[in-house]
Amino acid sequence: MLDCEVKNGWLQFVEFIQSRCSRTEFENWIAPIQLISSNPDEIVLEVPNIFVQEYLLNNYKEFLREFIPLRSNKELALEFKIAPPKKVTAALPKPIEEAPAVENSGYELKLNPTYRFESFIEGPSNQFVKSAALGVAARPGKSYNPLFIHGGVGLGKTHLLHAIGHSIHEEQKKLKIQAITTEAFINDIVDSLRNKSIDRMKRFYRSLDVLLVDDIQFLQNRLNFEEEFCNTFEILINQNKQIVITSDKPPSQLKLSERMIARMEWGLVAHMDIPDLETRVAIIKNKAELKSLQISNDVAFFIAEHIYHNVRQLEGAINRLCAHARFQGTELSIEAAERILNELVQPVHQKKISVESIFQSVAAVYEVRISDLKGDSRQKNIAFARQVAMYLAKEMIEDSLIKLAASFGGKTHSTLLHAWKKISDQLQSNEELSRQLQMIRRNIEK
Repeated sequence: MLDCEVKNGWLQFVEFIQSRCSRTEFENWIAPIQLISSNPDEIVLEVPNIFVQEYLLNNYKEFLREFIPLRSNKELALEFKIAPPKKVTAALPKPIEEAPAVENSGYELKLNPTYRFESFIEGPSNQFVKSAALGVAARPGKSYNPLFIHGGVGLGKTHLLHAIGHSIHEEQKKLKIQAITTEAFINDIVDSLRNKSIDRMKRFYRSLDVLLVDDIQFLQNRLNFEEEFCNTFEILINQNKQIVITSDKPPSQLKLSERMIARMEWGLVAHMDIPDLETRVAIIKNKAELKSLQISNDVAFFIAEHIYHNVRQLEGAINRLCAHARFQGTELSIEAAERILNELVQPVHQKKISVESIFQSVAAVYEVRISDLKGDSRQKNIAFARQVAMYLAKEMIEDSLIKLAASFGGKTHSTLLHAWKKISDQLQSNEELSRQLQMIRRNIEK
């Protein structure tokens, strides 16, 4: 039960902060925080992710001291809980008016007008990355610098890159921002050398407040261009200017110099994974509504189950269905969708995944025995590995929970569900666990 005085203290703090920050900052960072319990000695807050917690403490710790209790050591009597992931919905974002290119200090800032945070469909596979991007947008140069976003083709990396640019420009119009592809950066150098204006080009890039670079993998095997980028990178970072980079691979897997790789790993490296089924359905419904295409849940699930590599493929599927719907004027059924998308659809399961294959991969990564995963040992490392295996079994195998749980030495379905929820919750803030699961999944699906 909430202690009234402490509750009022928190509400007063929220009201106080709302009057001191922008609307965007408040809605992204303060409004999502929920007071879930309190007493005269402690207050417990629920936050959607670790970034919101860090933002609150990094920016408003001194103000908090005026409103909520302190412990005997003079530290804030605060505890945080990470909220469980929300069910993905296909709510249609507010229509975004297409804006002309933004003028900023005599140069043209080119951002895709539709690539904003409001139009980005969030799910478990990209929640961590989006939170990091919001952190950078709210405090450029102070939160995660550089922010390195990596993932496969068509998963939304460029969308988030441009969303950061839009958000910073709208809140801090005086900042000089440049969003550019690596190929365009290389072309700038070539043109500047040809026109004998390389010094002017260097001064431009090194005077930026925010540099957003897409597809850094195209810098591989281009030593001279890499050196120029690295020099620019170091100058900006040393001045606390924000850099955000996207790539199809993490820094360690790029064929770049050790110096460049080390620079890109200075800040936060965040992975964007393939969206799960629910997120894909939400994306499909959203894209269809934007094109005024009526699509049933059954058809949306059919598409999501058969087109799963990236968001770009989903968008292509919607475009194709939209064209057919306009020409034929008939209601879209699963049979019609299957016929129209014949070239795009893929088998739901390319490989039969078994609990045994999950056991083998988990045992290898966590260095435990398969018999331990099926046993009752409560040793910390074994129990955690077992929970990871249970999580993966529920995620990757379409079978009854009772049957899956029985594979773990006769465990109950409630034990498996508890393990699944625990790992799901930890994935929201544990980047190391996320990387481990990606490695295990790749080994299983080989």
